Amino acid sequence: MPLPLRVPPDSVTEFGVARSLLPRDRTSAVTALFEEHYASLVRMARLLVDDRETAEDVVMEAFTSLYRRWMAIRDPGEAHRYIRSCVLNGARSQLRRRRLRRRHERGNPQYEENPGGLETSEVDRSAVTQLLATLPYRQRQVLVLRYFVDLTEAQIAYELGISPGSVKTHASRGLAALARALEGSQ
Repeated sequence: MPLPLRVPPDSVTEFGVARSLLPRDRTSAVTALFEEHYASLVRMARLLVDDRETAEDVVMEAFTSLYRRWMAIRDPGEAHRYIRSCVLNGARSQLRRRRLRRRHERGNPQYEENPGGLETSEVDRSAVTQLLATLPYRQRQVLVLRYFVDLTEAQIAYELGISPGSVKTHASRGLAALARALEGSQ
């Protein structure tokens, strides 16, 4: 069954890949996308899962999915959007698995270490990354896509399947929570 692809706002060369520049065959196209976007997708995933190895796994799974589903993608120019969606969903799944694993290890299904389900104890993380990890997942997604991936509100709404108003709400709440936490740490 082909993927239902929508036309995102400002999508002509939105992701830095001109539609006509992608090779026609699957292997060459996925390889070209991998070479161009792997590093930035790992950075994005790392901000979401706070762990380099897990971030790399999530991105590799996204490219594997793209390779398997290549024939179902009607517009090769939409391939980067597909990969990014896979990374966002994969990161969410990894966080859910972590939370479940921690609950199981503790033997108490009510226990949750922090709202984001992330370990923020590593000393080498910046204060913002640590605080970002404490936000609810949707707020974290919106802030990462806005400030680290530089998407517009319309593009974020499209990517996450939510309204532009919801994007504004999540961004506002996330920024307010970060500001409160930064004020409290000074």
